Amino acid sequence: MTEAPVSRFRSLLRWALPVLLAVLLLPSWVLFFSGGMLAVYGWQALVALGQLLAPLTILVLMVHAIRKRRFSRPMWVTLVLALVTLWPGLWGFGVLVLPFPYDLEQSAPPATVRLPSDETIRVAWGGDRLATNYYHASTPDQRWAYDLVVEPAAHGSENLEDYGCYGTPVVAPVSARVHYSTDGAPDHTPGAVSNDMRNPGGNTVVLALDTGTFLLIAHLKNGSVLVEAGDKVREGDPIGACGNSGNTSEPHIHIHHQRQDPQNRPFNFSEGLPLYFRDHDGAAMPEGGFEVNNGQVILTGAIVKHSLTE
Repeated sequence: MTEAPVSRFRSLLRWALPVLLAVLLLPSWVLFFSGGMLAVYGWQALVALGQLLAPLTILVLMVHAIRKRRFSRPMWVTLVLALVTLWPGLWGFGVLVLPFPYDLEQSAPPATVRLPSDETIRVAWGGDRLATNYYHASTPDQRWAYDLVVEPAAHGSENLEDYGCYGTPVVAPVSARVHYSTDGAPDHTPGAVSNDMRNPGGNTVVLALDTGTFLLIAHLKNGSVLVEAGDKVREGDPIGACGNSGNTSEPHIHIHHQRQDPQNRPFNFSEGLPLYFRDHDGAAMPEGGFEVNNGQVILTGAIVKHSLTE
């Protein structure tokens, strides 16, 4: 091979990495905005590329730059693409997230149920917007999830009994068949995120709805789950108690609605669906939120209470 073709080959080789990044990125972003499970696959691909390929690419660039003591144009293009790729990798850690691109009005079927507790509830996270539902609205399956607490809450105590939600009864939000339930996971010390990624839902009850979709209620108290797979529950029946099991920072009731069967399916691998509440003194989709005042977290979400009397 003559010198000219060798030079052209090396020039093309320098562009191989940025071309590879572009080829992987473009279809992932297209999938992300495609809706349905395609959007879930796109989200997963973008997060995986950002957490695996982007750091490796940046490391290779830095090593190459130190060895060659220069930064060529292909390397600058590669660095820009790697930084763009890195951004979705941060979503998995709740940093610089985007709202997951589902349309509330077009996502079907929605579920409308009662609140999962008879207590007066503060909505810690809830709604359709990042401002009121930051950690849920950015993920595929929990797009319209809620975290519900009973005050006192959000004070940072390491004592479970200091939280109003801990041990309060959790009831079936709708008449349904129990698809599956789990118990036996410990209640973690509150005050900081437990980072329990092996069992993020902790003690959980999943209800199979008439629509063929699933309602997931998580973080229940260890030893409190009262139902098992195949049971038929009526709306308002006790199913467990509020706890602090799974990946959680303090006792609360997590509830969300999704299309796919969550059994043996990891979090963030399903299509989330809208969830509304009825028979209470507030909005059908009550919003959460908080503010920090002098270092103290103040919950600003809606206060709601089940109001239907039988």
